Amino acid sequence: MEHLPQRAKELIEKFQLLSHPEGGFYAETYRSSDSIPGKNRQLLTSIYFLITGTNTSNFHRIKSDECWYFHEGSTLLVQSIFPNGELQTIELGMDISKKEVPFHVVPAGTIFGSHLKDDEGYAFVSCAVAPGFDFQDFELFSRDELLVAYPAHQSIITKLT
Repeated sequence: MEHLPQRAKELIEKFQLLSHPEGGFYAETYRSSDSIPGKNRQLLTSIYFLITGTNTSNFHRIKSDECWYFHEGSTLLVQSIFPNGELQTIELGMDISKKEVPFHVVPAGTIFGSHLKDDEGYAFVSCAVAPGFDFQDFELFSRDELLVAYPAHQSIITKLT
């Protein structure tokens, strides 16, 4: 395992976090027993998610809203590229005097990723998806395809691909 802060190692062990295809570490914590009528889709799913300085969440898109809840660690930047090309950066954390927020929703169909603000430490969050997450709805992007579509955001695209 890469060089990780001790607390990040403890969280990975305690919650049995696994490497996520988009980057970071995760463990599913909840999958509702109820599903959408007539569809094989749970109403809600939730995960623990841990990001480190060298293990970012690369740009991806899903077909559901995703709610982010900050638990502890370093400030996490959630980067979103909306369909109109606008880039939004949300600071997820607990220092509200610095305009950080402990909760944020990424709308369905938005390209997004996340990384630590200072590239050091770790951030431990939960993410809830409604309707529930399904890997069929997960789309991971390459650097080349995003640079063609959004050349104005080269710096962050290079970081999160």
